[in-house]
Parts: sequence; C-alpha cells; structure tokens
Amino acid sequence: MIDKRIPRVLGLLGQDDTLRVLAALVLRPDEPLDKVTGLDSGAVAKALDRLARGGLAVRDEEGWRARPETFRELLRTLPSAPADPMDAFLVDGRLVSIPAKRSKRLMVLDYIAQVFEVGVRYPEKEVDVALRAFHDDYAALRRYLVDEEFLTREGGVYWRSGGTV
Repeated sequence: MIDKRIPRVLGLLGQDDTLRVLAALVLRPDEPLDKVTGLDSGAVAKALDRLARGGLAVRDEEGWRARPETFRELLRTLPSAPADPMDAFLVDGRLVSIPAKRSKRLMVLDYIAQVFEVGVRYPEKEVDVALRAFHDDYAALRRYLVDEEFLTREGGVYWRSGGTV
C-alpha cells in the first residue's frame, strides 16, 4: 500500500506558489521569501502552512526551513519494483550469453520470439538480421527457437509458432 502522504506531497509540488516557496527555502534560506518568490506575504504564509502540513517545511527558533528528509522517508515507504528477470541475461538489449540451463534459455527464447509477429512469414535472412541484434551466434538462436517450437521452418521460411503473445 502506498503511503497516503505521497499524493499530498506531489500535490504540493504541483502548485506553483508552494513549489516556489519550497525552492526558496532550499536555495536561498536566509533571504526574505516574498522577495525571492515574488509572492505577497499572504501567499507566502499560505504556502508555508501547506508545506508544513505536508511535512516539507518546519518552523524552528531560527525561522522556516525546508525538510527534504521527507522525500527520503517517503521513498522508503514505496514498494520496490520487482527486477526484470531478463536483466540477468541482457546488457543494452543484447544477450551476454545464451543460457545453458533449459528453463532460463526458454525464458530468453520466449522474449526473443516476441520480435516476430504471429502470422507473418520471414525469409531466413530477415530472421538472421533480427537475431543478430540479440547475439553474434544468431544461428544458434535460430536453431534453439526452432527446436523449442517458438519458430517453425519450412523451405527456408520461418514463422512464429509459439511463445507468449
């Protein structure tokens, strides 16, 4: 579940006056906020009140100061995104190596097979060009794709016959 403060903080940052006051607190903390922001003192006071309620500013004995640690606190509440399983095999979109373990190889082949559209027939040269983008040993990839029934071959023409759609 996402922390309910996150939409509030994002809403504060989406308001021009509040964002200007927060920026002034961060970048020019010792200068008068109305002069730095160009806002009248009433607008500055309202923005400071909203920032305080959102946890982005606090008033202490020296005056107002930004509270950027709120962003770090909120980041810690976000659930981490699951890692893409393909990250273990691809660097800049290319295969580091063809996995030896069949279950991993099938996952990689399924990913690669998705570059071929269902119902379209491809000459071998087009298949080789597409596979060369993934790995220098495109012939091995082509062979694996056919052997594992991701692609079907007949008379030098290939078409997608398996994998995730």
